[in-house]
Amino acid sequence: FFKAFSKKTADGIRITNPSATVEDLRHAIITNLEQSREAWPPACPPLEPASTEEVHSFFQRNKDKYLALIFEKSNSFVGREVALDMLQYENVAVRRVLSSEEELVKNSKVYMADLESTLHYSLRVEAARPAKLSGAQLAAFKCYVALLVKYFPGRPCVQTYLQILDGWLRNWTEPELPRNALKEAVKNNRDASHPAVLPTNVTWVGCQGSEPQFRGYPCGLWTLFHLLTVQAAQSGPDKELPLEVLNTLRCYVRHFFGCRDCAQHFEAMAAKSMDQVAGREESVLWLWSHHNEVNARLAGGDTEDPNFPKLQWPPPDLCPQCHKEERGVHAWDEPAVLTFLKGHFSPANIHLDYVEADPVPGEGIDTRLGTEGPREEREKEEEEKEAESEMRAPGRPGSPEPRRPSIVRLNPKLREAGEDIVDLDSFSEQHFKSQALRAAAGRRRRISKRDTIALPRDVRVGRERRQASVLVREDEEEVGDGVQRSPWLKVLGLGFSRLDISLCVALYFLSSMCLLGMYTFFRLRTRARKGRPGFPVA
Repeated sequence: FFKAFSKKTADGIRITNPSATVEDLRHAIITNLEQSREAWPPACPPLEPASTEEVHSFFQRNKDKYLALIFEKSNSFVGREVALDMLQYENVAVRRVLSSEEELVKNSKVYMADLESTLHYSLRVEAARPAKLSGAQLAAFKCYVALLVKYFPGRPCVQTYLQILDGWLRNWTEPELPRNALKEAVKNNRDASHPAVLPTNVTWVGCQGSEPQFRGYPCGLWTLFHLLTVQAAQSGPDKELPLEVLNTLRCYVRHFFGCRDCAQHFEAMAAKSMDQVAGREESVLWLWSHHNEVNARLAGGDTEDPNFPKLQWPPPDLCPQCHKEERGVHAWDEPAVLTFLKGHFSPANIHLDYVEADPVPGEGIDTRLGTEGPREEREKEEEEKEAESEMRAPGRPGSPEPRRPSIVRLNPKLREAGEDIVDLDSFSEQHFKSQALRAAAGRRRRISKRDTIALPRDVRVGRERRQASVLVREDEEEVGDGVQRSPWLKVLGLGFSRLDISLCVALYFLSSMCLLGMYTFFRLRTRARKGRPGFPVA
Protein backbone atom coordinates (compact mmCIF):
# COMPACT_ATOMS: atom_id res chain seq x y z
CA PHE A 1 0.00 0.00 0.00
CA PHE A 2 1.41 3.37 -1.07
CA LYS A 3 0.30 6.49 0.73
CA ALA A 4 -0.60 9.60 -1.18
CA PHE A 5 2.33 11.52 -2.66
CA SER A 6 4.69 8.53 -2.33
CA LYS A 7 7.84 8.95 -4.42
CA LYS A 8 9.93 5.85 -3.68
CA THR A 9 9.21 2.16 -3.92
CA ALA A 10 10.45 1.81 -0.35
CA ASP A 11 7.53 3.94 0.84
CA GLY A 12 5.09 1.11 0.21
CA ILE A 13 3.56 -0.89 3.07
CA ARG A 14 3.51 -4.63 2.39
CA ILE A 15 0.20 -6.32 3.11
CA THR A 16 0.84 -9.98 3.91
CA ASN A 17 -2.10 -12.31 4.32
CA PRO A 18 -1.80 -15.53 2.31
CA SER A 19 -5.44 -16.50 2.88
CA ALA A 20 -6.85 -13.08 1.98
CA THR A 21 -9.42 -12.79 -0.77
CA VAL A 22 -9.74 -9.89 -3.18
CA GLU A 23 -12.44 -8.42 -0.95
CA ASP A 24 -10.14 -8.67 2.08
CA LEU A 25 -7.41 -6.84 0.17
CA ARG A 26 -9.83 -4.08 -0.76
CA HIS A 27 -10.84 -3.69 2.87
CA ALA A 28 -7.18 -3.63 3.94
CA ILE A 29 -6.39 -0.88 1.45
CA ILE A 30 -9.32 1.21 2.66
CA THR A 31 -8.31 0.65 6.30
CA ASN A 32 -4.73 1.76 5.61
CA LEU A 33 -6.04 4.80 3.78
CA GLU A 34 -8.22 5.80 6.73
CA GLN A 35 -5.45 5.18 9.27
CA SER A 36 -2.93 7.27 7.38
CA ARG A 37 -1.80 10.28 9.41
CA GLU A 38 -0.53 12.16 6.39
CA ALA A 39 -2.48 14.90 4.67
CA TRP A 40 -5.71 13.60 3.20
CA PRO A 41 -5.44 13.28 -0.61
CA PRO A 42 -7.38 16.17 -2.20
CA ALA A 43 -8.92 13.91 -4.83
CA CYS A 44 -10.14 11.34 -2.29
CA PRO A 45 -13.71 11.67 -0.99
CA PRO A 46 -14.39 11.64 2.77
CA LEU A 47 -14.96 8.10 3.99
CA GLU A 48 -16.28 8.82 7.47
CA PRO A 49 -20.08 8.78 8.00
CA ALA A 50 -21.83 12.02 7.13
CA SER A 51 -23.92 13.86 9.70
CA THR A 52 -27.42 15.18 9.20
CA GLU A 53 -26.17 18.77 9.11
CA GLU A 54 -23.60 17.92 6.43
CA VAL A 55 -26.25 16.29 4.24
CA HIS A 56 -28.68 19.19 4.56
CA SER A 57 -26.04 21.78 3.65
CA PHE A 58 -24.20 19.67 1.07
CA PHE A 59 -25.27 21.55 -2.06
CA GLN A 60 -24.48 24.90 -0.48
CA ARG A 61 -20.89 23.81 0.12
CA ASN A 62 -20.20 21.66 -2.93
CA LYS A 63 -20.53 22.02 -6.70
CA ASP A 64 -21.70 18.44 -7.31
CA LYS A 65 -25.15 18.14 -8.89
CA TYR A 66 -26.07 14.76 -7.41
CA LEU A 67 -25.62 13.25 -3.98
CA ALA A 68 -26.04 9.53 -3.30
CA LEU A 69 -26.48 8.46 0.31
CA ILE A 70 -25.67 4.90 1.35
CA PHE A 71 -27.26 3.88 4.64
CA GLU A 72 -25.25 1.19 6.39
CA LYS A 73 -23.84 0.00 9.68
CA SER A 74 -20.58 1.38 11.01
CA ASN A 75 -18.57 -1.78 10.21
CA SER A 76 -19.75 -2.00 6.60
CA PHE A 77 -17.35 -1.25 3.74
CA VAL A 78 -19.98 -0.91 1.01
CA GLY A 79 -20.30 2.86 1.28
CA ARG A 80 -16.56 3.42 1.29
CA GLU A 81 -16.03 1.15 -1.70
CA VAL A 82 -18.79 2.82 -3.71
CA ALA A 83 -17.46 6.28 -2.81
CA LEU A 84 -14.01 5.34 -4.14
CA ASP A 85 -15.40 3.61 -7.22
CA MET A 86 -17.54 6.63 -8.10
CA LEU A 87 -14.59 9.00 -7.70
CA GLN A 88 -13.91 8.82 -11.44
CA TYR A 89 -17.28 10.36 -12.29
CA GLU A 90 -17.90 14.07 -12.08
CA ASN A 91 -20.96 15.82 -10.64
CA VAL A 92 -21.82 12.79 -8.49
CA ALA A 93 -20.86 12.53 -4.82
CA VAL A 94 -21.33 9.53 -2.52
CA ARG A 95 -21.56 9.76 1.25
CA ARG A 96 -21.98 7.16 3.96
CA VAL A 97 -24.80 7.59 6.43
CA LEU A 98 -25.19 5.42 9.49
CA SER A 99 -28.54 3.69 9.88
CA SER A 100 -28.80 5.28 13.32
CA GLU A 101 -29.40 8.71 11.75
CA GLU A 102 -33.16 8.55 12.26
CA GLU A 103 -33.84 12.01 10.88
CA LEU A 104 -32.40 11.06 7.50
CA VAL A 105 -33.72 7.50 7.45
CA LYS A 106 -37.30 8.50 8.28
CA ASN A 107 -37.28 11.76 6.36
CA SER A 108 -40.23 12.14 4.00
CA LYS A 109 -40.46 15.16 1.77
CA VAL A 110 -42.83 16.79 -0.67
CA TYR A 111 -41.04 18.16 -3.74
CA MET A 112 -42.15 21.24 -5.63
CA ALA A 113 -40.79 19.64 -8.81
CA ASP A 114 -43.39 16.87 -8.48
CA LEU A 115 -46.20 19.37 -7.90
CA GLU A 116 -45.22 21.61 -10.82
CA SER A 117 -44.86 18.61 -13.12
CA THR A 118 -48.34 17.49 -12.09
CA LEU A 119 -49.82 20.93 -12.78
CA HIS A 120 -48.13 21.04 -16.18
CA TYR A 121 -49.52 17.65 -17.16
CA SER A 122 -53.02 18.30 -15.86
CA LEU A 123 -53.41 21.79 -17.38
CA ARG A 124 -51.56 21.37 -20.67
CA VAL A 125 -52.04 17.71 -21.49
CA GLU A 126 -55.10 16.17 -19.83
CA ALA A 127 -57.30 19.26 -20.07
CA ALA A 128 -56.24 19.81 -23.69
CA ARG A 129 -57.17 16.31 -24.90
CA PRO A 130 -60.79 17.11 -25.88
CA ALA A 131 -61.28 19.13 -29.06
CA LYS A 132 -63.33 21.60 -27.00
CA LEU A 133 -64.53 22.09 -23.44
CA SER A 134 -68.18 22.82 -22.82
CA GLY A 135 -70.90 22.41 -20.22
CA ALA A 136 -69.95 20.52 -17.07
CA GLN A 137 -66.46 19.84 -18.41
CA LEU A 138 -65.70 23.55 -18.88
CA ALA A 139 -67.18 24.35 -15.45
CA ALA A 140 -65.04 21.66 -13.83
CA PHE A 141 -61.89 23.06 -15.41
CA LYS A 142 -62.69 26.61 -14.27
CA CYS A 143 -63.33 25.40 -10.71
CA TYR A 144 -60.09 23.41 -10.73
CA VAL A 145 -57.98 26.43 -11.75
CA ALA A 146 -59.79 28.67 -9.23
CA LEU A 147 -59.06 26.13 -6.48
CA LEU A 148 -55.36 26.10 -7.42
CA VAL A 149 -55.25 29.89 -7.23
CA LYS A 150 -56.84 29.80 -3.80
CA TYR A 151 -54.87 27.03 -2.09
CA PHE A 152 -51.76 26.01 -4.08
CA PRO A 153 -48.62 27.29 -2.27
CA GLY A 154 -46.52 27.68 -5.40
CA ARG A 155 -43.57 29.85 -6.28
CA PRO A 156 -44.38 33.48 -7.25
CA CYS A 157 -43.98 32.82 -10.98
CA VAL A 158 -46.37 29.83 -10.78
CA GLN A 159 -48.90 31.72 -8.66
CA THR A 160 -48.88 34.56 -11.18
CA TYR A 161 -49.36 32.02 -13.96
CA LEU A 162 -52.40 30.49 -12.24
CA GLN A 163 -53.91 33.90 -11.45
CA ILE A 164 -53.63 35.04 -15.07
CA LEU A 165 -55.12 31.77 -16.31
CA ASP A 166 -57.97 32.02 -13.80
CA GLY A 167 -58.72 35.60 -14.85
CA TRP A 168 -58.72 34.60 -18.50
CA LEU A 169 -61.16 31.75 -17.80
CA ARG A 170 -63.46 34.05 -15.83
CA ASN A 171 -63.61 36.41 -18.80
CA TRP A 172 -64.37 33.58 -21.21
CA THR A 173 -68.13 33.79 -21.69
CA GLU A 174 -68.56 31.55 -24.74
CA PRO A 175 -70.34 28.23 -24.14
CA GLU A 176 -67.44 26.32 -25.70
CA LEU A 177 -63.70 26.61 -25.23
CA PRO A 178 -61.76 25.31 -28.29
CA ARG A 179 -58.52 23.44 -27.77
CA ASN A 180 -56.45 25.99 -29.71
CA ALA A 181 -57.67 28.82 -27.49
CA LEU A 182 -56.89 26.83 -24.35
CA LYS A 183 -53.40 25.97 -25.58
CA GLU A 184 -52.68 29.65 -26.15
CA ALA A 185 -53.99 30.54 -22.69
CA VAL A 186 -51.79 28.01 -20.86
CA LYS A 187 -48.53 29.21 -22.43
CA ASN A 188 -45.87 30.89 -20.31
CA ASN A 189 -45.21 34.63 -20.34
CA ARG A 190 -41.62 35.38 -19.39
CA ASP A 191 -41.54 38.90 -20.82
CA ALA A 192 -43.76 40.56 -18.23
CA SER A 193 -42.46 42.51 -15.26
CA HIS A 194 -43.91 39.66 -13.16
CA PRO A 195 -43.21 36.50 -15.19
CA ALA A 196 -46.05 33.98 -15.35
CA VAL A 197 -44.27 30.66 -15.78
CA LEU A 198 -45.22 27.06 -15.10
CA PRO A 199 -42.19 24.89 -16.05
CA THR A 200 -42.72 22.61 -19.02
CA ASN A 201 -40.09 20.10 -17.91
CA VAL A 202 -41.64 17.02 -16.32
CA THR A 203 -39.31 16.17 -13.45
CA TRP A 204 -40.31 13.48 -10.97
CA VAL A 205 -38.33 13.37 -7.74
CA GLY A 206 -40.35 11.94 -4.86
CA CYS A 207 -42.69 10.35 -7.43
CA GLN A 208 -39.91 8.88 -9.57
CA GLY A 209 -40.61 5.21 -10.26
CA SER A 210 -38.14 2.39 -10.80
CA GLU A 211 -39.50 1.95 -14.35
CA PRO A 212 -41.12 4.45 -16.74
CA GLN A 213 -44.60 2.95 -16.31
CA PHE A 214 -44.63 3.26 -12.50
CA ARG A 215 -45.67 6.16 -10.28
CA GLY A 216 -45.05 9.55 -11.92
CA TYR A 217 -48.23 11.50 -12.66
CA PRO A 218 -50.73 9.46 -10.56
CA CYS A 219 -48.41 9.81 -7.55
CA GLY A 220 -48.07 13.54 -8.22
CA LEU A 221 -51.85 13.97 -8.53
CA TRP A 222 -52.47 12.24 -5.17
CA THR A 223 -49.81 14.46 -3.60
CA LEU A 224 -51.45 17.56 -5.06
CA PHE A 225 -54.89 16.49 -3.80
CA HIS A 226 -53.60 15.88 -0.26
CA LEU A 227 -51.81 19.23 -0.30
CA LEU A 228 -54.97 21.12 -1.34
CA THR A 229 -57.12 19.50 1.36
CA VAL A 230 -54.57 20.33 4.05
CA GLN A 231 -54.15 23.90 2.80
CA ALA A 232 -57.92 24.39 2.83
CA ALA A 233 -58.16 23.00 6.37
CA GLN A 234 -55.57 25.51 7.56
CA SER A 235 -56.98 28.50 5.66
CA GLY A 236 -60.48 28.95 7.07
CA PRO A 237 -63.15 27.84 9.55
CA ASP A 238 -63.54 24.09 9.73
CA LYS A 239 -67.27 24.04 9.00
CA GLU A 240 -67.14 26.54 6.11
CA LEU A 241 -67.39 24.90 2.68
CA PRO A 242 -66.22 21.45 3.87
CA LEU A 243 -66.63 19.89 0.40
CA GLU A 244 -65.07 22.74 -1.57
CA VAL A 245 -61.87 20.87 -2.36
CA LEU A 246 -63.27 17.34 -2.58
CA ASN A 247 -66.06 18.26 -5.00
CA THR A 248 -63.64 20.10 -7.26
CA LEU A 249 -61.21 17.18 -7.31
CA ARG A 250 -64.08 14.79 -7.91
CA CYS A 251 -65.18 16.77 -10.97
CA TYR A 252 -61.64 16.97 -12.31
CA VAL A 253 -61.11 13.21 -12.02
CA ARG A 254 -64.51 12.53 -13.57
CA HIS A 255 -63.93 14.71 -16.64
CA PHE A 256 -60.18 14.75 -17.26
CA PHE A 257 -58.21 11.93 -15.60
CA GLY A 258 -56.75 9.74 -18.32
CA CYS A 259 -57.27 6.40 -16.55
CA ARG A 260 -61.00 5.94 -16.97
CA ASP A 261 -61.17 2.82 -14.76
CA CYS A 262 -59.45 4.78 -11.99
CA ALA A 263 -61.90 7.64 -12.49
CA GLN A 264 -64.85 5.28 -12.17
CA HIS A 265 -63.47 3.78 -8.96
CA PHE A 266 -62.92 7.25 -7.50
CA GLU A 267 -66.44 8.28 -8.50
CA ALA A 268 -67.88 5.20 -6.81
CA MET A 269 -66.02 5.98 -3.56
CA ALA A 270 -67.14 9.60 -3.69
CA ALA A 271 -70.78 8.72 -4.32
CA LYS A 272 -70.72 6.33 -1.39
CA SER A 273 -69.50 8.54 1.44
CA MET A 274 -68.22 11.96 0.34
CA ASP A 275 -71.50 13.72 1.14
CA GLN A 276 -71.10 12.72 4.78
CA VAL A 277 -68.00 14.92 5.24
CA ALA A 278 -68.94 17.79 7.55
CA GLY A 279 -65.68 19.71 8.02
CA ARG A 280 -62.45 20.65 6.31
CA GLU A 281 -60.34 18.52 8.63
CA GLU A 282 -62.68 15.63 8.01
CA SER A 283 -62.11 16.08 4.26
CA VAL A 284 -58.37 15.65 4.88
CA LEU A 285 -59.01 12.34 6.64
CA TRP A 286 -61.56 11.25 4.02
CA LEU A 287 -59.04 11.62 1.18
CA TRP A 288 -56.30 9.93 3.25
CA SER A 289 -58.45 6.92 4.20
CA HIS A 290 -59.71 6.40 0.64
CA HIS A 291 -56.18 6.72 -0.73
CA ASN A 292 -55.24 3.84 1.58
CA GLU A 293 -58.27 1.97 0.30
CA VAL A 294 -56.99 2.38 -3.25
CA ASN A 295 -53.53 1.21 -2.16
CA ALA A 296 -55.04 -1.91 -0.61
CA ARG A 297 -56.98 -2.66 -3.80
CA LEU A 298 -53.98 -2.17 -6.12
CA ALA A 299 -51.35 -3.85 -3.89
CA GLY A 300 -49.65 -6.71 -5.71
CA GLY A 301 -51.12 -5.72 -9.08
CA ASP A 302 -49.45 -4.87 -12.36
CA THR A 303 -49.40 -1.16 -11.58
CA GLU A 304 -47.46 -1.57 -8.34
CA ASP A 305 -43.83 -0.51 -8.40
CA PRO A 306 -41.79 -3.40 -6.91
CA ASN A 307 -39.41 -0.89 -5.34
CA PHE A 308 -42.28 1.15 -3.86
CA PRO A 309 -44.96 -1.27 -2.69
CA LYS A 310 -48.41 0.13 -2.00
CA LEU A 311 -48.57 0.20 1.79
CA GLN A 312 -50.99 1.65 4.26
CA TRP A 313 -49.65 5.17 4.70
CA PRO A 314 -48.07 6.55 6.81
CA PRO A 315 -46.08 3.46 7.85
CA PRO A 316 -45.07 2.95 11.49
CA ASP A 317 -41.46 4.01 10.93
CA LEU A 318 -42.67 7.36 9.55
CA CYS A 319 -45.43 8.02 12.07
CA PRO A 320 -45.36 5.57 14.99
CA GLN A 321 -47.95 7.57 16.95
CA CYS A 322 -50.45 7.11 14.11
CA HIS A 323 -50.74 3.38 14.85
CA LYS A 324 -52.36 1.69 17.83
CA GLU A 325 -53.94 -1.58 18.86
CA GLU A 326 -57.52 -2.13 19.92
CA ARG A 327 -58.29 -5.60 21.26
CA GLY A 328 -55.28 -7.02 19.44
CA VAL A 329 -56.24 -5.48 16.09
CA HIS A 330 -54.43 -2.65 14.34
CA ALA A 331 -56.24 0.68 14.36
CA TRP A 332 -55.48 4.22 13.27
CA ASP A 333 -55.21 7.10 15.72
CA GLU A 334 -56.99 9.64 13.50
CA PRO A 335 -56.11 12.76 15.54
CA ALA A 336 -52.43 11.77 15.30
CA VAL A 337 -52.86 11.06 11.58
CA LEU A 338 -54.41 14.48 11.05
CA THR A 339 -51.53 16.15 12.90
CA PHE A 340 -49.03 14.22 10.78
CA LEU A 341 -50.77 15.09 7.50
CA LYS A 342 -50.87 18.78 8.39
CA GLY A 343 -47.14 18.74 9.04
CA HIS A 344 -46.21 16.57 6.07
CA PHE A 345 -48.19 18.60 3.51
CA SER A 346 -47.36 21.99 4.97
CA PRO A 347 -45.50 24.57 2.83
CA ALA A 348 -42.53 24.24 5.19
CA ASN A 349 -42.07 20.60 4.10
CA ILE A 350 -42.13 21.40 0.36
CA HIS A 351 -38.57 21.27 -0.93
CA LEU A 352 -37.38 23.22 -3.97
CA ASP A 353 -34.75 20.70 -5.05
CA TYR A 354 -34.57 20.05 -8.82
CA VAL A 355 -36.97 22.86 -9.80
CA GLU A 356 -36.16 25.22 -12.64
CA ALA A 357 -34.57 28.50 -11.70
CA ASP A 358 -36.94 31.39 -11.12
CA PRO A 359 -37.35 33.44 -14.31
CA VAL A 360 -35.80 36.89 -14.46
CA PRO A 361 -38.40 39.64 -15.02
CA GLY A 362 -38.29 40.85 -18.62
CA GLU A 363 -35.62 38.35 -19.66
CA GLY A 364 -37.27 37.95 -23.07
CA ILE A 365 -36.85 41.65 -23.96
CA ASP A 366 -33.66 43.04 -25.46
CA THR A 367 -33.26 46.26 -23.47
CA ARG A 368 -30.46 47.58 -25.70
CA LEU A 369 -32.46 47.50 -28.93
CA GLY A 370 -35.95 47.75 -27.46
CA THR A 371 -37.04 44.59 -29.30
CA GLU A 372 -38.27 41.26 -28.14
CA GLY A 373 -35.80 38.51 -27.46
CA PRO A 374 -35.94 34.89 -28.63
CA ARG A 375 -39.54 34.47 -27.46
CA GLU A 376 -40.61 32.52 -30.54
CA GLU A 377 -37.79 30.04 -30.01
CA ARG A 378 -38.81 29.49 -26.39
CA GLU A 379 -42.46 29.04 -27.35
CA LYS A 380 -41.50 26.54 -30.03
CA GLU A 381 -39.35 24.63 -27.56
CA GLU A 382 -42.16 24.60 -25.00
CA GLU A 383 -44.60 23.34 -27.64
CA GLU A 384 -42.20 20.50 -28.44
CA LYS A 385 -42.04 19.59 -24.76
CA GLU A 386 -45.82 19.65 -24.50
CA ALA A 387 -46.09 17.43 -27.57
CA GLU A 388 -43.68 14.97 -25.97
CA SER A 389 -45.79 15.02 -22.80
CA GLU A 390 -48.92 14.24 -24.80
CA MET A 391 -47.22 11.18 -26.29
CA ARG A 392 -46.48 9.75 -22.86
CA ALA A 393 -48.87 7.69 -20.79
CA PRO A 394 -49.76 9.05 -17.36
CA GLY A 395 -47.37 7.88 -14.69
CA ARG A 396 -44.28 7.82 -16.85
CA PRO A 397 -41.38 10.07 -16.04
CA GLY A 398 -41.24 12.56 -18.83
CA SER A 399 -38.22 14.61 -18.28
CA PRO A 400 -35.25 14.58 -20.54
CA GLU A 401 -32.26 12.81 -19.17
CA PRO A 402 -29.79 14.77 -17.07
CA ARG A 403 -26.26 14.93 -18.42
CA ARG A 404 -24.65 11.63 -17.66
CA PRO A 405 -21.54 12.01 -15.50
CA SER A 406 -18.34 11.69 -17.48
CA ILE A 407 -14.95 10.35 -16.48
CA VAL A 408 -12.88 12.80 -14.46
CA ARG A 409 -9.26 13.42 -15.44
CA LEU A 410 -7.58 14.90 -12.42
CA ASN A 411 -4.20 15.46 -14.01
CA PRO A 412 -3.63 17.28 -17.34
CA LYS A 413 -0.77 14.89 -18.10
CA LEU A 414 -3.19 12.01 -17.92
CA ARG A 415 -5.43 13.79 -20.39
CA GLU A 416 -2.55 14.13 -22.87
CA ALA A 417 -1.70 10.49 -22.47
CA GLY A 418 -5.33 9.48 -22.90
CA GLU A 419 -5.44 7.66 -19.58
CA ASP A 420 -8.40 7.59 -17.22
CA ILE A 421 -8.73 6.61 -13.60
CA VAL A 422 -9.62 2.95 -13.61
CA ASP A 423 -12.15 1.28 -11.36
CA LEU A 424 -10.82 -0.87 -8.54
CA ASP A 425 -12.31 -3.89 -10.26
CA SER A 426 -12.62 -3.44 -14.02
CA PHE A 427 -14.66 -1.50 -16.49
CA SER A 428 -17.15 -3.35 -18.62
CA GLU A 429 -16.91 -3.45 -22.36
CA GLN A 430 -19.97 -1.27 -22.62
CA HIS A 431 -18.29 1.53 -20.68
CA PHE A 432 -15.33 1.70 -23.06
CA LYS A 433 -17.72 1.59 -25.99
CA SER A 434 -19.74 4.52 -24.68
CA GLN A 435 -16.55 6.44 -23.88
CA ALA A 436 -15.34 5.98 -27.46
CA LEU A 437 -18.69 7.16 -28.80
CA ARG A 438 -18.53 10.27 -26.62
CA ALA A 439 -14.99 11.01 -27.82
CA ALA A 440 -16.07 10.65 -31.46
CA ALA A 441 -19.09 12.85 -30.92
CA GLY A 442 -16.87 15.48 -29.28
CA ARG A 443 -14.97 15.96 -32.53
CA ARG A 444 -18.17 17.15 -34.19
CA ARG A 445 -19.96 20.33 -33.39
CA ARG A 446 -21.29 20.10 -29.83
CA ILE A 447 -25.05 19.81 -29.74
CA SER A 448 -26.85 21.52 -26.88
CA LYS A 449 -28.99 19.31 -24.67
CA ARG A 450 -32.03 20.24 -22.70
CA ASP A 451 -31.69 19.33 -19.05
CA THR A 452 -34.17 17.08 -17.19
CA ILE A 453 -34.41 13.86 -15.02
CA ALA A 454 -33.98 10.14 -15.83
CA LEU A 455 -34.83 8.93 -19.31
CA PRO A 456 -36.51 5.67 -20.13
CA ARG A 457 -34.99 3.42 -22.73
CA ASP A 458 -37.41 4.36 -25.51
CA VAL A 459 -36.84 8.09 -24.96
CA ARG A 460 -33.07 7.55 -24.97
CA VAL A 461 -33.32 5.89 -28.40
CA GLY A 462 -35.44 8.76 -29.66
CA ARG A 463 -32.90 11.27 -28.42
CA GLU A 464 -30.10 9.49 -30.31
CA ARG A 465 -32.19 9.59 -33.47
CA ARG A 466 -32.87 13.29 -33.03
CA GLN A 467 -29.15 13.96 -32.55
CA ALA A 468 -28.38 12.02 -35.73
CA SER A 469 -30.94 14.09 -37.65
CA VAL A 470 -29.39 17.31 -36.29
CA LEU A 471 -25.97 16.22 -37.56
CA VAL A 472 -27.44 15.50 -41.00
CA ARG A 473 -29.05 18.94 -41.11
CA GLU A 474 -25.76 20.62 -40.10
CA ASP A 475 -23.91 18.81 -42.90
CA GLU A 476 -26.57 19.88 -45.37
CA GLU A 477 -26.29 23.51 -44.30
CA GLU A 478 -22.58 23.47 -45.08
CA VAL A 479 -23.12 22.29 -48.69
CA GLY A 480 -24.41 25.53 -50.23
CA ASP A 481 -25.51 29.06 -49.52
CA GLY A 482 -29.10 28.50 -48.56
CA VAL A 483 -29.59 25.66 -51.10
CA GLN A 484 -31.62 22.81 -49.66
CA ARG A 485 -31.08 19.27 -50.88
CA SER A 486 -34.06 17.22 -51.96
CA PRO A 487 -34.93 13.94 -50.24
CA TRP A 488 -33.66 12.02 -53.29
CA LEU A 489 -30.22 13.61 -52.96
CA LYS A 490 -30.20 12.69 -49.28
CA VAL A 491 -30.87 9.05 -50.18
CA LEU A 492 -28.39 8.93 -53.06
CA GLY A 493 -25.71 10.69 -51.04
CA LEU A 494 -26.03 8.44 -48.02
CA GLY A 495 -22.58 7.11 -47.11
CA PHE A 496 -20.68 9.10 -49.81
CA SER A 497 -18.64 12.25 -49.52
CA ARG A 498 -19.03 15.26 -51.77
CA LEU A 499 -15.81 14.32 -53.59
CA ASP A 500 -17.18 10.86 -54.38
CA ILE A 501 -20.37 12.34 -55.79
CA SER A 502 -18.41 14.88 -57.87
CA LEU A 503 -16.24 12.14 -59.38
CA CYS A 504 -19.32 10.08 -60.20
CA VAL A 505 -20.90 13.04 -61.99
CA ALA A 506 -17.70 13.75 -63.94
CA LEU A 507 -17.32 10.11 -65.03
CA TYR A 508 -20.96 9.98 -66.01
CA PHE A 509 -20.51 13.08 -68.16
CA LEU A 510 -17.37 11.70 -69.86
CA SER A 511 -18.99 8.35 -70.58
CA SER A 512 -22.03 10.12 -72.04
CA MET A 513 -19.80 12.16 -74.35
CA CYS A 514 -17.94 9.03 -75.47
CA LEU A 515 -21.18 7.27 -76.30
CA LEU A 516 -22.43 10.32 -78.16
CA GLY A 517 -19.18 10.46 -80.17
CA MET A 518 -19.35 6.76 -81.06
CA TYR A 519 -22.96 7.11 -82.11
CA THR A 520 -22.10 10.10 -84.37
CA PHE A 521 -19.12 8.27 -85.94
CA PHE A 522 -21.06 5.15 -86.86
CA ARG A 523 -24.02 7.20 -88.07
CA LEU A 524 -21.87 9.21 -90.50
CA ARG A 525 -20.10 6.06 -91.70
CA THR A 526 -23.39 4.37 -92.47
CA ARG A 527 -24.57 7.37 -94.47
CA ALA A 528 -21.27 7.42 -96.39
CA ARG A 529 -21.69 3.80 -97.41
CA LYS A 530 -25.24 4.37 -98.63
CA GLY A 531 -24.06 7.28 -100.79
CA ARG A 532 -21.43 5.29 -102.79
CA PRO A 533 -22.41 4.03 -106.37
CA GLY A 534 -22.89 0.26 -106.60
CA PHE A 535 -20.76 -2.08 -108.75
CA PRO A 536 -22.26 -3.16 -112.21
CA VAL A 537 -23.92 -6.52 -112.17
CA ALA A 538 -22.53 -9.05 -114.70
